[in-house]
This record gives sequence, structure tokens and C-alpha cells, in this order.
Amino acid sequence: MLSDARVDIAVLVSGGGTNLQALLDAQASGALRSGRVALVVSDREGAYALERARNAGVEARCLSRRGQSQAEWEKRLAALLDSRGVGLVVLAGFLTLLGAAFIGAFRGRLVNVHPSLVPAFCGKGYYGLRVHEAALARGVRVTGATVHLVDEVPDGGPILLQKAVRVRRGDTPQSLQKRVMERAEWVLLPRACETLCKKLLKEGCGHARNAL
Repeated sequence: MLSDARVDIAVLVSGGGTNLQALLDAQASGALRSGRVALVVSDREGAYALERARNAGVEARCLSRRGQSQAEWEKRLAALLDSRGVGLVVLAGFLTLLGAAFIGAFRGRLVNVHPSLVPAFCGKGYYGLRVHEAALARGVRVTGATVHLVDEVPDGGPILLQKAVRVRRGDTPQSLQKRVMERAEWVLLPRACETLCKKLLKEGCGHARNAL
């Protein structure tokens, strides 16, 4: 819900939650002031991102897909988000591909961060270190990160922000990943979320969504 003129944000995660931490740090510093991280949801048990959330006093939930169809699981997720009055949903290292019904319900308020300059090295199968391995194998001199709205095409939604990062001689996928996170992802994601939350507050519909 909107609380103290802020949009409540849900962050969906699958792993360590470094981008979640960037949002929490931005919130603490005041760089993210039009929204607040109110809920963190993981599709995987034991994701360290859940511990990060708890350490910051944020509600953390694991929503396992075990024994459920994709549609059933997405309805559970949507119901959870709806019950918390979530206005903006952030995919931060979230590895489950969401279906058209869920995307449609949150259209315009569902955002993703991807570790490349989209449309390069993106789409199905490109995530985590695989993106940086592909960039190095191609021999590109510049890579970066992209924050975009989510639509039915993986990594295909409207681009909000991009930032370039130079590839260095001798880079490994791990060193490149670290530099892209530090210089691009952790900079862009809080900035994009602040912009979107401001927009939602101005429209007066930060917590509204279509029914799933």
C-alpha cells in the first residue's frame, strides 16, 4: 500500500540478493525515497536474499513452486503481493520466467535488471555468469546493464535505463560480473525504481493493478 507517500515495493529473488541490497542501501541513504522495500519473495529455499531482507527488517517469504503448475504458483504469488498492497514489483536475479497473465496484471509496474546492454546477450538462457561468458566469448569491448519494464518477451520490454561498462583485457566472467554489478546494476536499479515510484505517486495509483 502507499505508506507516508511511498510506494510499497516487492522484490522477487532467486539467489544472493546483491541487487536487493542495492535497493535497501539506496532506501537507507535516501536515494530511494518515493518507494520502500516492503516484501521480498524467493522461488528457492535457502536463497541468501531472504536473510538480507530479514536483517533489514523486511518481510521475507519463500514461495516454492514444488508440486504446482505455473499458473497456480503465479496466482499464489499475485495473491500475496495483492494482500501486501504492492505497487511496484522488481525482478532482481529472479530466474522464474513469468507468464502472460501475471505480467498483464502488473503491466507498467513490473521491472527487471539485466546484466548486459539489451538487446545484446539477453533472452531465454541468458542469466548470471552466462551473460558475461557470452560477452567475453564474442570479444566485445563494452558491455553493461539494462533496467527495463517486463513484457511477454524475455528481456524484451521497454528500456528505462542503460549504463555501459568497459571490458578489460584479462577479464574473467567473474571479474566482469562484479564490475557490471558495481558500476551499472547497483546504480541503475535504485534510480529506475525511484523514477517509477514517483510516477506512480503522481498518478495516484501506486498500489492499483488489474485482477489476475
